[in-house]
Amino acid sequence: MAELEKMRRYNAVAIANHYRFRLWTVLWRALSVVLMLGSFLLGLLFDKGLGRQDINEPKRASQLRQILTDLGPTFIKVGQALSTRPDLINPKFLDELIKLQDQLPPFDSYVASLIIEKELGRTPDEVYSYISPEPVAAASLGQVYKARLYSGEEVAVKVQRPGLVPIICRDLYLMRWAAGWIAPWLPLNLGHDLTLIVDEFGSKLFEEIDYLNEGRNAEAFAANFADDPRVKVPAIYWRYTSTRVLTLEWIDGIKLTDIERVQAAGLDSDDLVGIGVSSGLRQLLEFGFFHADPHPGNLFAMPNGAMAYIDFGMMDQLNQDMKETLVDSVVHLINQEYDKLADDFVKLGFLTPDVDVRPIVPALQAVFDGAIGASVSNFNFKSITDRFSELVYEYPFRVPAKFALIIRSLVTQEGLALTLNPEFKIVEIAYPYVARRLLMGETESLRRRLIDVLFKDGRFQWQRLENMIRIAQGDQGFNLIPTAGLGMQFLMSDEGQYLRQQILAALTEDNRLHTEEVGRLWDLVKDDLQPDQLFDAAWSALADFSRSQAAALVPAELTAVLSGNN
Repeated sequence: MAELEKMRRYNAVAIANHYRFRLWTVLWRALSVVLMLGSFLLGLLFDKGLGRQDINEPKRASQLRQILTDLGPTFIKVGQALSTRPDLINPKFLDELIKLQDQLPPFDSYVASLIIEKELGRTPDEVYSYISPEPVAAASLGQVYKARLYSGEEVAVKVQRPGLVPIICRDLYLMRWAAGWIAPWLPLNLGHDLTLIVDEFGSKLFEEIDYLNEGRNAEAFAANFADDPRVKVPAIYWRYTSTRVLTLEWIDGIKLTDIERVQAAGLDSDDLVGIGVSSGLRQLLEFGFFHADPHPGNLFAMPNGAMAYIDFGMMDQLNQDMKETLVDSVVHLINQEYDKLADDFVKLGFLTPDVDVRPIVPALQAVFDGAIGASVSNFNFKSITDRFSELVYEYPFRVPAKFALIIRSLVTQEGLALTLNPEFKIVEIAYPYVARRLLMGETESLRRRLIDVLFKDGRFQWQRLENMIRIAQGDQGFNLIPTAGLGMQFLMSDEGQYLRQQILAALTEDNRLHTEEVGRLWDLVKDDLQPDQLFDAAWSALADFSRSQAAALVPAELTAVLSGNN
């Protein structure tokens, strides 16, 4: 076991080599798992045969939670993953599986103190002026104590469960072995080997049990949100942190699911929902570094109205191409361009490049049109995942492991938001955010996508621009003045030459000035345009711009139309 204890990264080959000569250990564990899960399945079959399914559901749900708890950390993590899938799990079972997130039996505090001493080289009393005698929370991989440093700061001390790595390795070996022979019998169209899913799960699990990695993740996450005081991340005390012990700032907050306490604290649940959704979108579309486990036990409302994230063990990264393709897919969804949306699915790995997407386009249209309905405000991720899961069986879709985490994250956050506000519509926050990002066009890729939205078949889409501005104005973070300034700077740059030509052509389309469309836009934005702010924005954009350069911006076509009108 010593070689497994030293393992810091998941290695399926090394684990297989270790257990190849310890088959008795593996077989004994396999027998235990089969007996415990088999008794549960037999109970379900008896209930079905006797017509007592509904009556016994609460008992069976509690039984499943207890079995997963008894089977240990690896199976608890599987249960936690299932607890975030309301599209797959019966509500009564879901309620029990949710308890696996932070209602687990602790291990002995004496053992925890020995782990602290071994990891930090000092006894708990030498490190902390006070540490709670019992843990304040126990999770699948560790438990948390409340403590105080000798310098006075209140801290949370996270201590990993003893002997965790060998237990996880043994169970992952069993799961991988089972995946190899059970996959052909499952009614799944995964598009790839089921063992790859086990490997991805194993990789993430090993990242999660490395507390040094978690500390680095927390600091990277905090740096991304340094400009947003509404998002709180606990500070890491590196002097008192190791691979198996993590000391971090104590978060004195309220669980988001404790609606009574949230209301009693005078906090606005709609504001908290807005913070959660907007911060989630920023993680995916701006930073590409996202919290992959935002369950209720990891999110807290702070007394000042901010939202605190904790537990950064399970994170994932999107590269620039993936971020840009995600923005593309949002644009194509807005424009209802389902042929281009199908191409996006290929780029993101949901479809292989050799698949003919033409038969899939009508199916995508049926899924998204049906989910959105008559109004875009009816859009929700739950309805999308329900309908999309039907496509998985009919077409060669697969869900890449990375996007399984994203979908899990989005569905979980939406479910949490609905708990705080049953009338919540994710699109009422998501659309304004996306519209604001596109209108501001901080990067070349976003500016290019804005052009894709505003032009169709070479013609300027006035209505789309009106809709986008109207939607963006629903976002409290949207300020038209700096957006207009960025737009002017872009238009006057070499990069903006194409857009200048297209806009001027649109203004003079059909040999007339489109004063009616311009008038509607003015009515839409005039209340937001304060003269002094507008002057500052214009002056900033024009500061380094000469008269000759300005004259060069006006094409002959516009001059001719103006002359004709005179």
